[in-house]
Amino acid sequence: MDDKDFNRLADAALARIDAALEASGADLDFELAPGGVLEIEFADGSKIVVNRHAVAREIWVAAKSGGFHFRWDGAGWRDTRDGAELMARLSALASQQAGEAVDLA
Repeated sequence: MDDKDFNRLADAALARIDAALEASGADLDFELAPGGVLEIEFADGSKIVVNRHAVAREIWVAAKSGGFHFRWDGAGWRDTRDGAELMARLSALASQQAGEAVDLA
């Protein structure tokens, strides 16, 4: 995958997350900043940060419970450790930090 493909796929993933957060109705604030950094802030002040890492061609997620790296496998963004899909993992992480169900899938 070249830089152009990575940026296109990463932009689409971040836009999808942004739209899913908007539609979720969960008690959280979020902002997608230029450059591809998405910050999600919860009522308790904790955050999840989602950003692209162009050098590694991965999407990185930093949450209260740890850091996660997702790589494009040709069909979706998968966790490099256990193969979990990005939106499913992000839903679980957001639910954990929000203290309520947050469905982003």
